[in-house]
Amino acid sequence: MDAHVEHHAALDARLCEAVRPIKLMTDVSWPARVRDRFLERWHAGQPELPHVEYPRRDFSAVHEELGAIHDAADPGHPLGEYLRRTVISYQVTADLLQSMGKPDMFWHSMRLFGRPGDRLPGSDLSNLDAARHFVGLAEEVDAGDFINEADYVLSASIMQQELQHTLDNFFVHHKVQVLIDPDLTPKAAAGATRIRLRASTGFTEYDRQQLLEHEAFVHSLTALNGREQPYLKSLGRAPPRITATQEGLATFAELITGAIDIQRLKRISLRIIAIDRALDGADFIEVFKLFRAAGQNEIESFTSAMRVFRGSPVTGGTAFTKDTVYLHGLLSIHTFFRWALKNRRLNLTHLLFAGKMALHDVFTLEPMFEQGVIAEPLYLPHWLKRTNGLAGMLAFSLFANRIRVDRVEAEDLVLGL
Repeated sequence: MDAHVEHHAALDARLCEAVRPIKLMTDVSWPARVRDRFLERWHAGQPELPHVEYPRRDFSAVHEELGAIHDAADPGHPLGEYLRRTVISYQVTADLLQSMGKPDMFWHSMRLFGRPGDRLPGSDLSNLDAARHFVGLAEEVDAGDFINEADYVLSASIMQQELQHTLDNFFVHHKVQVLIDPDLTPKAAAGATRIRLRASTGFTEYDRQQLLEHEAFVHSLTALNGREQPYLKSLGRAPPRITATQEGLATFAELITGAIDIQRLKRISLRIIAIDRALDGADFIEVFKLFRAAGQNEIESFTSAMRVFRGSPVTGGTAFTKDTVYLHGLLSIHTFFRWALKNRRLNLTHLLFAGKMALHDVFTLEPMFEQGVIAEPLYLPHWLKRTNGLAGMLAFSLFANRIRVDRVEAEDLVLGL
């Protein structure tokens, strides 16, 4: 290990220690009793805005240490650039946590995750344009003649057993536990070594595949691979700046394996539309009604509205914008994979799984992989190992995207056959 690597590895160790108190998703989460209270008042015909108490944090010492790490990192070295970007992300996160429940929380959220009107990569369209497109398409499918898939429903306990069996066979060097959490508000949540399922909830086959591909084989997988890194242990953590890439990669995994369905795309897209409505002044109850009108049940509608207002005042005009990244990240990752194929750089797609990183980091840190400073990923999802199959799908996608569907008539398709 040369002096530059040793220096930055020491800074990375300091970074991992400094950011231990920063727990964004834990601190902005709502307890289940808030949901129960809201739905109780809703059923009584007297809906009231949820009341949430957030912890008060003092991150002044954390800010000081992060500032020292930032200044000590060499911006001209790949590891130094990576560390400085990561430090800034954690500093903004600390500022967000200190402003929870206040309107200015939004400005920190926007720096981390963007906003619905942000432009998509390589396009004049925005996240909001994409969201409206998928919602409209899903509604057309719902209104059309199509075969309903007979989804069977699994209980949380059966889902736990099935997932645990699959994960035990996949993560052969680690133990990833599947737990049932009676206090969990979302349907599922994943960390490096455990995946939690909401109790008293039914799961479909699509849910099962989405949990495996999205939560286990991306979120847990990249965390475990990052923890196995010899020098850069921060790759096992999740600074918010990597959220768009992580969620985009996880959603792309659903897409490439056929685990995503049109209703899943609709749910993701509705959250972006809801964030936009909240920023325009809609309060929690109005956003809740938006999801109900879109066909979600009461618990799903509450959970979706909660995601929009986590850490934010529930009176409207502001929002927690994390869910903006799902479509943005998906389209960015899809573009990255197609770019990698076109430029014969599919090896870069493997590097993306070596830890929790942003797309930018793959290019910045590539020399560190070549030098052995960053290890190749210990685990890879099954679909990425089948490189020829992946290349075939991407090659078809590259060409098919040149065909304008809006110019195609049914007669053209018949004549073409």
